[in-house]
Amino acid sequence: MERESHFIGQSLAFLDSVERASRAAALNRPVLVIGERGTGKELVAERLHRLSPRWDGPLVIMNCAALPETLIEAELFGHEAGAFTGATRARAGRFEEADGGTLFLDELGTLSQGAQERLLRTVEYGEVTRIGSSHPIRVDVRIVAATNENLPAMVDKGRFRADLLDRLSFEVISLPPLRVREGDVPVLANHFGRRMAAELGWERWPGFSETAAAQLVSHDWPGNVRELRNVVERAVYRWDDPERAVDAIIFDPFATPWHSRPMPGSVTQEVERAEEGAVRVATAPTSSPATELHLVGDLKQAVDAHERAILEAALAHNRFNQRATAKSLNLSYDQLRHALKRHELP
Repeated sequence: MERESHFIGQSLAFLDSVERASRAAALNRPVLVIGERGTGKELVAERLHRLSPRWDGPLVIMNCAALPETLIEAELFGHEAGAFTGATRARAGRFEEADGGTLFLDELGTLSQGAQERLLRTVEYGEVTRIGSSHPIRVDVRIVAATNENLPAMVDKGRFRADLLDRLSFEVISLPPLRVREGDVPVLANHFGRRMAAELGWERWPGFSETAAAQLVSHDWPGNVRELRNVVERAVYRWDDPERAVDAIIFDPFATPWHSRPMPGSVTQEVERAEEGAVRVATAPTSSPATELHLVGDLKQAVDAHERAILEAALAHNRFNQRATAKSLNLSYDQLRHALKRHELP
C-alpha cells in the first residue's frame, strides 16, 4: 500500500506515540492503536508493518464497521461454496490474504460476539476455519487493531471479551488528539497548504495571514488531522489570489445564510416534532417564551432531555439502523455512537 500521507508533527505527545510504534514494530506481537477519528490510526498500522520483519508481506486492511454483522465472519475467515445464500464459490478470508504479513482491524469495538470468539481462537492457535468447512487452515498473521472505543469499559458491560482484549493488548499506543499537540497545527496547516498550492499550479506558497493562522490555532478540531487537511485544502482552493496570504478559513462547508424549511414527512421535521413534544413535557404551558425559559431549573438536564428525545425519534424513524440515523442527523457514525452511549440508549 502506497501513501501520500506522512507523520508530521513536533509535539512531545505526538513524537512519543510515533516512537512507541517504532519500538513495537520489530516484535511479532499484536498491537492496539487507540485514538479519536482522524488522528492517524491507519498510518500507525502502516508504520508497524513497514518497520517489521514482515515489511515485504501483505498489509491487509479491514474496517469492521463497514460490513453488516452477518458478513463480518465470512469476510474475516472466508467461506466455502454453498455455506450460505449467495456463496456460489469458495472465498479466502482476510486472514488468509494476510498470511505472512499484517492484518489491520479498524473499528475493532464493533465486532459481534460471535466474531470475537472466532478471532480469539485464531489469535490463540494461529488457524482459521472457513464458514462451511471443518478443516482449519494455518495462518501466520500479525494483528494490529484500532478503535476509538473504551474497550475496558466495554468489557465491564459485557460487550467485549476480556480474554480477547488481553490477547490483543500486548502494546497499546494512544494517539493524542490534535487539540493537545502543541505547535503542530501551524506545521500541518502549512504542509497541507503548500501541497495544495502545488496541485493548483501556484508558483509559490504565500502562507496564511495572521488572522487565518490564529483561527486555525484556536479551533478545537474534533475531526483532528483529517479535518485540518480538509479545511486547509478548501481554503487554498477557494483563494483567488496566489500572491497574497490566504485570509479566509471556512470550517463548516455546509454553512449557508439560506435555511429552507424541511420537507413534510422528512426526518428533520419528525425530529422537530419530537423536540416540541419534549418541550411540552418538560415545561408547563405559559403565555410567553420568557416565562418558559424561567421555568427551566436545570439547563443541562433540560438540554440532555432535548437531545435524548431527538435521538429516540430519529432512531425510531430509521428503524433503529444506526448508520441511517447518523446520516439523517448529519452526524458521523462515531459521533452517533458516542451520543447513544452518553444517553444509555441501545
